[in-house]
Amino acid sequence: MTNTMKKAILSVAVSSALTFLTTQSVLAATVPAGTALATEQILRLNNGSNPASLDPQKVEGVPEGVIARQLFETLVVSDETGRILPGAAIKWEHSSDFKTWTFYLRPEAKWSNGDPVLAEDFVFAFQRLADPKTASPYSSYLHYLKLANAEDVIAGKKSLTELGVKALNDHTLELSLSEGVPYADKLTEHYVLSPVNKKVVEKYGEKWTEINNIVGNGAFKITKFIVNEKIELVPNVHYWDNANTVLTNVILYPIESENTDVQRYRAGDLDATNNGLPVELFAKLKKELPNEVYTPPLLCTYIYEINNQKAPFNDVRIRQALSMAMERDIITDKVLAQGQRPSYSFTPTYISGGEKIQAPEWTNLSQAERNQKAVALLKEAGFDKQNPLNFTLLYNTSDNHKKIAIAASSMWKKNLSGAVNVKLENQEWKTYLDSRHQGHYQVARAAWCADYNEATTFLNYFLSTSSNNTSFYKSKAFDDLVAQAFQVESDEQRAEIYAKAEKQLAEDVPFVPVYYYVGPRLVKPYVKGFAINHPAGNYYLKDVYLVKP
Repeated sequence: MTNTMKKAILSVAVSSALTFLTTQSVLAATVPAGTALATEQILRLNNGSNPASLDPQKVEGVPEGVIARQLFETLVVSDETGRILPGAAIKWEHSSDFKTWTFYLRPEAKWSNGDPVLAEDFVFAFQRLADPKTASPYSSYLHYLKLANAEDVIAGKKSLTELGVKALNDHTLELSLSEGVPYADKLTEHYVLSPVNKKVVEKYGEKWTEINNIVGNGAFKITKFIVNEKIELVPNVHYWDNANTVLTNVILYPIESENTDVQRYRAGDLDATNNGLPVELFAKLKKELPNEVYTPPLLCTYIYEINNQKAPFNDVRIRQALSMAMERDIITDKVLAQGQRPSYSFTPTYISGGEKIQAPEWTNLSQAERNQKAVALLKEAGFDKQNPLNFTLLYNTSDNHKKIAIAASSMWKKNLSGAVNVKLENQEWKTYLDSRHQGHYQVARAAWCADYNEATTFLNYFLSTSSNNTSFYKSKAFDDLVAQAFQVESDEQRAEIYAKAEKQLAEDVPFVPVYYYVGPRLVKPYVKGFAINHPAGNYYLKDVYLVKP
């Protein structure tokens, strides 16, 4: 983004007790001198689908995350490279054992209704996330953070007040962790840790996210939400850095079809598409719009999730057969052909801590040899051409997901000698999420993108206690390995443990890894400050401005 002039000056003073981080930064849109701005500063984006909710403690997906980052501001934010910057907190410090973290909030920060943003609002939000009554699909994120007593509070065994978060005063927040987490500040960027206005939530209850009630502390506020049509945002005049917000309006469209997305973009209705371009149009778009097509690598993995608790998929031989028979290079090179890379692990090897992860030994076999072993495994489990394994493959509505599912089902049938029959089923986003959480599926398309640049953001997904674990995989051996990573002192030791944890996943096969993502999208040349290359696909529209075409 042109926000390369966005700087964060970090001064670090180290004592035996704590590391103190003081930060001064230039946030929001920084427009170079002499830039000719467009007369209208209205940004029109495709968000991919309707958000399942606007409540940051009740959401879990990318469509919701995009909106949450505009309406709410977490303790830290990040730049295009993923480097963390001050957000609602202007500075922070931690104890030498990384178990106590103290964040100092901006005293001038206000909610969109003019109320001051207080540390108690963060305490309230963290407690809402942990509260069993909230039933958050992302409650286990507090366990990933190792927030003290999180697991017991989420399970209803301890009270909310025992959660390891407290307000030391109006503008000082303290987090107490059960384990030392050197990268805990990175974790606080996630939208589920957004503060919420305690007074507003208590006043309106479940209706607090309705348009006339909702308030946020982010750079924008929502003014219109028409389901299946659009969401409109305008600047939050009470945002602490509103003076540097250039956009006057943001319009987000819920276009699920990649083909329709591109058509609307080329017709001039959109300034940027959603992540994901039609595979059959990609080469043509690159030729005709070479300066508008972007394909940055992302810390995201595309998988086929398997319901480990539903027979016959509770048999590892079946899961292993499906993984071995998957020709990933056909998906990446023939079906998509946009720069995606075949994956044999859940954790991308290019994430921090992922450098020691190895592919399973069977990947050294030819595809013919893999197929032979896979057919034998299925026969051992009781399935062959005469008695085929019949199952439904679920995916959320998308042209690209459908193409990949057709290819996957075809190669499974062919490579497994007719021993499987796959029926395809698509559901709209909200229903699809519910089906996975309720276990109402057999095999489902799924994906995971990094919440922060460290391998545990992927490994935590498959913990037995994870609320994200919709494969219902349970492994004490895997859980113990992830826990061990918090007991070692060096990055190298952690990387070795992460590799062992991935090896355990490869042996248990709770899912079929397919590919590592790139983020293909179209962006108009006059859109500046858009974080196209963010490794986790995060972006903050306060950074964006439009120049004259």
